[in-house]
Amino acid sequence: MLKRADWVAVLQKALARGGDFADIFFEEKETTIITCEDNRIERINTGIDCGAGIRVISGETTAYAYTNDLSQSGLEQAAQVAAKGVVGAQPGTYVFDLTTPSARVPAPVIKELPEQIPVENKVEAVLAANTAARQADERIRQVSVTYGDVKQKVVIASSEGQLVEDERRRLRFVVNAIAAADGVIQTGYNAVGGVVGWEFLQEEQPAAVAQDAARRAVLMLGAKPAPAGRMPVVMAGEAGGTMVHEACGHGLEADLVQKQLSVYQGKLGQEVASPLVTVADDATLAGKYGFYRYDDEGTPAQPVTLIENGVLVDYLYDRHTAGKEGRESNGHGRRESYHYKPIPRMANTYIAPGKEDPEDIIRDVKYGLLVKKMGGGQVNTTNGDFVFDVAEGYLIEDGEIRYPVRGATLTGNGPRALQQVQRVGKDWGFAIGTCGKDGQGVPVSDAQPTILLEELVVGGTATGEKKIRRL
Repeated sequence: MLKRADWVAVLQKALARGGDFADIFFEEKETTIITCEDNRIERINTGIDCGAGIRVISGETTAYAYTNDLSQSGLEQAAQVAAKGVVGAQPGTYVFDLTTPSARVPAPVIKELPEQIPVENKVEAVLAANTAARQADERIRQVSVTYGDVKQKVVIASSEGQLVEDERRRLRFVVNAIAAADGVIQTGYNAVGGVVGWEFLQEEQPAAVAQDAARRAVLMLGAKPAPAGRMPVVMAGEAGGTMVHEACGHGLEADLVQKQLSVYQGKLGQEVASPLVTVADDATLAGKYGFYRYDDEGTPAQPVTLIENGVLVDYLYDRHTAGKEGRESNGHGRRESYHYKPIPRMANTYIAPGKEDPEDIIRDVKYGLLVKKMGGGQVNTTNGDFVFDVAEGYLIEDGEIRYPVRGATLTGNGPRALQQVQRVGKDWGFAIGTCGKDGQGVPVSDAQPTILLEELVVGGTATGEKKIRRL
């Protein structure tokens, strides 16, 4: 590891031709990935990747270079390459007395470090999940299980005088099950994880995770075709916040706003959702998959309220987009690895819980769709239009959950959907995933309570016409 004086020397090289700002992102990442398919372990990958990225910003221009040569000369050479990318930059005033800003939250407490657990134990957990899914029902035809853990050490130094050293860990466990009968094929998916230790898999038993994925696949085999039309939709808390992440969250990232690629551009202070809706992103939520103490620019993480009681109050910023507006970053500069420059990204995005009993919300729906698990989808951030698949859905009639339906899709517009929220439950359910943007993937989680949307377009496969009864 370099000394403070060495980091200073590299920053000086990066700014040798001028510029407004320079930083260094050093990373050492240890990963383990174990995959089981076709009843056998297909892959065990372990490895260490080390490198550093050096960024120089001058006005609207950003130059970025990265290297896996971590010697002093190697880093200085990369810094010189980055410096050449800001031709015409004016010399600035830089602070090289590096200090560490205080984090707003403590380091997570991890009882059993995943990297200290023998690979054999991890393989055993994967095989146990595979067996549990296959034994759940004779109609289960295929199962895939993936275990992954990451230990990441980072050092971030900047010309503004910051020096941050941090250690991060994440663990995830994912099961996909495929069921088939009478020519019908359905899938079930379940994923758990977070900034947690090995002890997490004792609480979230691998067999239970697998059985839930298998249950969903088998359930959908017997599901009836989903009806089609405009109808009320209840999004259960256990569905996670996929919709708020995709249909709303990306549009609140400052780079898309500044490029006028967001439906929320120019709407600060305006009502963009129902007064019942508050949307926030909080990287400091302990144990969640998107947790971090410092973002990838060394800014301390903090809770950020984006929509408060229906009114748009903020966006997600990294240092560069914040500088364009003369404000401070709110800690959402993230990157996949040292190969990439940071950009504004979500962390743990959610709709805040309300006060209502979820059962009461369902009980008051005359006819509609209950969504308990979301699938994939597409979103146009420019206008907010979205289409999502429903992985697990049920028909509601006269306030009762009647039967599961398959083949449902949800079509709508993000801002309009949030404006149609009529009821908000007091429960809260999280989902985890890897969010992709500009070719980078970062770990995130999203959450929501049970909510009632007055009306969405439900695409289904049921034949004939069904009169949709309103609330």
